[in-house]
Amino acid sequence: MNPLPPVITSKKEMATWSESKRSLGLTVGFVPTMGALHQGHLALVELAARKSDIVVVSIFVNPAQFGPSEDYESYPRTLTTDLEALASHSVAVVFAPNAAEMYEDRLTTIHVSGITEPLCGASRPGHFDGVTTVVAKLLNIVRPHLAVFGEKDYQQLATVRKMVKDLDMDCLIVGAPTVREPDGLAMSSRNTYLSPLERAQAPVIRRALLQAQELAGTNTPEQVERMTRETITRGGGRVDYCSCLNALTLSAVTDFSSPVVLATTVFFGKTRLIDNIVINEKT
Repeated sequence: MNPLPPVITSKKEMATWSESKRSLGLTVGFVPTMGALHQGHLALVELAARKSDIVVVSIFVNPAQFGPSEDYESYPRTLTTDLEALASHSVAVVFAPNAAEMYEDRLTTIHVSGITEPLCGASRPGHFDGVTTVVAKLLNIVRPHLAVFGEKDYQQLATVRKMVKDLDMDCLIVGAPTVREPDGLAMSSRNTYLSPLERAQAPVIRRALLQAQELAGTNTPEQVERMTRETITRGGGRVDYCSCLNALTLSAVTDFSSPVVLATTVFFGKTRLIDNIVINEKT
């Protein structure tokens, strides 16, 4: 049985640890998470390990990115299980601060304009300010050479990339492909909330997105959005948003002449699931 990775809970200790590794010329890779780890997270860790000498994983359920009626209190917290999952992967240390350590006196918020307004930004006001603020803090504490984020949360990945670029932060942001269950459902910590019926219905999201990719050849973005909504609704989901946007800027589009991301958020019962597909993706 592999030993559990060591845990650091102090910002100062984490920064000192990371600086000691950097001073040896080692490349530090970083995977920020909120815990409740699944195979999707572990794929991020594996990608970070391939691209760096040592890997740091953070586990922090960030209160700043949850709205007042969202699931912060009930979000799964499974540190022991998470450490056991990471034990068989190349993780040098886990940074697991509490909220008081991360936000002693939270006065400064980072807002990335434009790209955060549509999609989740429209339905979850303030969410991305919480995301960018905590990611900036984590990057400043861990000081990684690269950080890996999943492509499942397309808007989050695009927002973090823009923040890092705009603020000249010295960190490469790497996107990792979405890891899926055998039936196509994107892996998510929130999948555990689904009832058996909801879990059986949820793969309609992926089926609808793949259908949209085919429909894009002969339909407008508006028509593709409408047909995708209809497919998901017939399959038992309640669509929060379903939008075709420019894959780089997340601005509105009128055709599929350039890469377009079709992103959707769907509720099954009280469980909120996200997914996306890029149409006309340039390889």
